[in-house]
Amino acid sequence: MPNIASARKRVRQAAKRRMHNKHLRSRLRTQIKSVVNAIASGDREAAINAYKAAVPVIDSTADKGIIHKNKAARHKSRLNAHIKALQA
Repeated sequence: MPNIASARKRVRQAAKRRMHNKHLRSRLRTQIKSVVNAIASGDREAAINAYKAAVPVIDSTADKGIIHKNKAARHKSRLNAHIKALQA
């Protein structure tokens, strides 16, 4: 445990920020899993609706710096490709 007051404060801030980031990352993963599960079930309409709900979450997570913007683009691209493959 740090002895300097500013270091103690930074420990508190880091813990608070870590919990916030964990919440956002969990929300992202939940949305992605909902799309993946809809794709796996073969229901194209459900997959499209889940994808439309997931895209803003993916983008906002990237905007906040939780994930890199290229990772967000990769997730969106791969999910969209799987959805397009359902209709073929």
